[in-house]
Parts: sequence; C-alpha cells; structure tokens
Amino acid sequence: MLRRHARAACTALVAAGLALAGLQAGTAAAVPDAGEPHPAPTVRTAAQTLGADAAAPEVLDAMRRDLGLSHAQALTRLANEAEAGATAARLRQGLGGAFAGAWVDGAESGTLTVATTRSSDAAAIRATGARARLVTHPLTTLERAKERLDRAATAVAPVRYVDVRANVLVVEETKAGAGARLLAATGVPRELVRSGQAPRPLYDLRGGDAYYMGGGGRCSVGFPVTRGTTQGFATAGHCGRAGTTTSGFNQVAQGSFQGSIFPGNDMAWVAANGNWTATPYVKGSGGANVQVTGSVLQPVGSSVCRSGSTTGWHCGTVQQHNTSVTYPEGTISGVTRTTVCAEPGDSGGSYISGSQAQGVTSGGSGNCSSGGTTFFQPLNPLLQNYGLTLKTTGGDPGPGPGEPEPGGSWAAGTVYKAGDVVTYGGASYRCLQGHQAQAGWQPPNVPALWQRL
Repeated sequence: MLRRHARAACTALVAAGLALAGLQAGTAAAVPDAGEPHPAPTVRTAAQTLGADAAAPEVLDAMRRDLGLSHAQALTRLANEAEAGATAARLRQGLGGAFAGAWVDGAESGTLTVATTRSSDAAAIRATGARARLVTHPLTTLERAKERLDRAATAVAPVRYVDVRANVLVVEETKAGAGARLLAATGVPRELVRSGQAPRPLYDLRGGDAYYMGGGGRCSVGFPVTRGTTQGFATAGHCGRAGTTTSGFNQVAQGSFQGSIFPGNDMAWVAANGNWTATPYVKGSGGANVQVTGSVLQPVGSSVCRSGSTTGWHCGTVQQHNTSVTYPEGTISGVTRTTVCAEPGDSGGSYISGSQAQGVTSGGSGNCSSGGTTFFQPLNPLLQNYGLTLKTTGGDPGPGPGEPEPGGSWAAGTVYKAGDVVTYGGASYRCLQGHQAQAGWQPPNVPALWQRL
C-alpha cells in the first residue's frame, strides 16, 4: 500500500453571515419632475465611439455569452455606457460637494441616474439626458466615513463599500455584531440591515490535486462528484474514515469523509463545504486540465494515465481487472492491476483512459524512478455504492441514480455493469461495458455501450 506523508492540516475561517450597516438611511426620493427625462442624444459622440467601435471581438463574445446580448445589443450598450461615464464625470465636477454618486440601469438603454443633495441641481442634471435623484448624504461624507472604518477594520468585518443607489455605507461581517462594534468604535452613525450571504473564497476540486487529512497525512483527489446538491470527490478508503476532516491543496478547510471501506475494497468519498466546487477535470501533464466525459471501463491492454499529488502525471497500461491484493491491513478484491508507477501521497488519485474515468489509486510496489506496479479501485462500483454522480464536461447528467427516463428503465446517472439489461423506448438492451450513464448516452445512441436484444 502507498504510505502517506504526514502533514498538518489547517482550518480556514468561513464566513457565517453578513451584516450591512449604513449611515442614517435618509429617504432616496426622486426629484420632482414635470415631465420625462430628456431623451439621450442620438448624435454619435466621441465617448460612444470609444465604447463601441473600440470593443475587441473577445469582449463582444463574452457579452453575448454572459449577458445574453446580440452583437448589435452589445455595441449599443457599450456606446451608451461610455457616454454615461463621460456625462457622470462632468456632472461630478460641476456639482461639487453635493454630488452623491451615479449609476447606469437598463440592459441596453444605459439610463444614467445622478444623485445630489441639492434639489436645485435637478434641472442641470436632466439637461444632460440623465435622471436626477435627491438623497441625504454627499458621496464625500460616505467615503470619509469608510476611510475611518478601513483604518479600524479586522477580518470579522472584511468588506466595506459605499452603495450609491441606497446612499449608505455598507459593512459586511463574518461574525454577528462585528459590524456594529466597528461602527460604534469609529463613531460612524449606523442603521443595521441583514443579508443572507457572506463573502468567501472559492476553490476548485480537481482530480490529482492534494488534500490533507485532519489526523495527519496527505492523499490525492480521485474524481469530483456530486450527490444531490452536495459536491465532493471520490478517493481511496485507506486515506480516511467516515468523519475524518480534510483540507485542500492550499490547506484551507475543505470537507469530511462521508463513507469509507478498507480493507475489502478501497473506496471512499468526501463531501466538500460550500467554498469548493466540483469540476470535470483531472490535473494532467504540466498542470493542464484533462476533461472527464464519462466512466466507461477500458479492457485489458488499454492505455491508462494516473494523476497524483506526489509524482504528478504518469501513464502505462491495464494488465488485469478483478485482482485481489493482500496488504498488511487486510485483503482488497476487485482492483485493477496496471504498469503505472506511483509513490506515497498519490493514494486516492485519478486513473483515466482518454477522457474516461477508470478508478482511484489504491497501492502498489516500486516507484517512479525505477518503475513499479500499481492497483486502482474501479470508479463505477464506488459511484454505485455511495449513490454519487461523476462530474463530467457533458453538463447536466440528467435524472439522478434510480430516476428512470421517460419510455424505459434506463436512467442517466445510474451505474451499469456489463450484462445489465434495461428497456428504453419499448426495446431491451444489454450493457456491453461498465459505465455511469450520462445525458445523451441513451442506449440507441451509443452502440459501443449497449446491444439491442
């Protein structure tokens, strides 16, 4: 069995809640107006030209993808926003100390609103085509108060900013009461408001990356998985027992083992906390992401590569399936024997053939200098045992394990072994190769996996 390097784990502070604290709120009332704001000028200005014509194709493509805008809509929005920015800058200079911020609303219209503390400014603001908003606090007052908070803030009140739309100073807290204490200590007037989320760092789960066990030791992520809305990863059972806590490659708190079998088999899975996201990737040569598209078990003689946190990316061939190995801790059965090398710390890491997940590193002999033999726990039995769904680049896998598709007993998300018989669309099919079914892999679509009877 691959021994594991001892390494201390550490715990990350996790944001438990938010508090928004503002200066005395004041009513953000619209400035009385006898009519609608003047329409935006139709003549193309220099600012509009800069916003639209200078846009790189990559920017327009990203706006189409992320904002749902057509090419023409993206150009219009950029032009309007560029003009609004120029107008806001001129008004800020002209309004002086009464200026209280500016913002743009509307996906394409780019309607500019400018806030002021003087009702007499309304006409000048509307003359530019912008809307006017009368508020209580000048922007400079809010910003000076924020500077006072910044000098006294600690990690329990980690984020501070001015919300110009609400005309308040906002403090986000990770510990109940921290924002109020900060405001009291700095003498900033406040009104407390609650929000449901807290700022937190986000990290990716990727096959082959290191993780550390709370009781000491290091192993490697096998394959990111999901179970309902819970995200986590598959790994080796000898790496930890149910309840063992883990921290990630960066030694930030990550999750805990939910189930573990060793000996007998060598399988386990870890449920991650909300800071971690399962990805459909394995860490390949040079750190590049290798896509995972399924879990079709490959036959003897097939090429297979392994990713681990000690020795990285190494490849070899499948020698035998359904092998039994006796370790000092006991016998495990059903593992696959390979010519891929591995060393301590690689345990639990990914075996992948092409884009098909094969299993997680169990143990072996030799090393990556002189060569060796290793064994992996096949992934499909692990997924089936714990009701897990492999994270793949195919997107949504469809119904979860055991939820049939309309028209038959075949179900996306279910693990099938060779010989299983299902119905789909009124016909029967026999499974030819073990795999976890994915959306789009209905039996008629993949004759390599299913034989019609």
